[in-house]
Amino acid sequence: MSDQLIAPTVKGGGVDADVKLSGDVFGALINLSGRRRFTSQRVVLYAVLASMGQEGAATTARETLALFRDAHIVLTEGKGGLPGIFCAQLRDAYFGIMQGDRAIREFIRLADTTLDGIERNARGAPALLDELVRSATPLLSVLNGLTLVYEEQSKRHAQTQKRQLQSMMGDIKTIARQARMVAFNAQIVAARAGTAGREFAVVASTMTSITSEIDDLVHEAVRSSLAN
Repeated sequence: MSDQLIAPTVKGGGVDADVKLSGDVFGALINLSGRRRFTSQRVVLYAVLASMGQEGAATTARETLALFRDAHIVLTEGKGGLPGIFCAQLRDAYFGIMQGDRAIREFIRLADTTLDGIERNARGAPALLDELVRSATPLLSVLNGLTLVYEEQSKRHAQTQKRQLQSMMGDIKTIARQARMVAFNAQIVAARAGTAGREFAVVASTMTSITSEIDDLVHEAVRSSLAN
């Protein structure tokens, strides 16, 4: 069954044009990656229980293994609004030094074989189960490392978004300052025009009020971005 997992081709480590990275997307990626840690341990636990003859344990192990496999496919290939492997750091974690993809696919293959042996009461089942149990700890280390990469990318994305927001707020402040200067000059012109400039003065006063509100909103937005 492990042949269902084929290492995806990652072109340049970029994000699919149809997927927009956001806080929600990163939250889903981190949750899915973290879920693999839980499900991998659950597969091993229920494989052990199945070997002891507990009713339904093998079925639960199979179902949990399917969840583990599906999560890995989504995280590497992308699905349902999630981008798959979207950066060089993840590509390296899955297919480079950490060899995360290989470790995960090997665990899936071993779990499948072990459960087959347990269900058939094969002579080699105990040895396969021992190997599966031994593989759980190093696999958990790999899964923790992969989740850490997602968390680091999430933090980097948040910092980039904050810098972009602050830059945008700076541009708005500059525009508001220029508008305030125009409004001030308009008020002077209106005052010199006397009665004829009365309506013009109202417009200039309104513009001054609007720019003041913009300043307040910008300051509040900047404070909020710095606090998050």
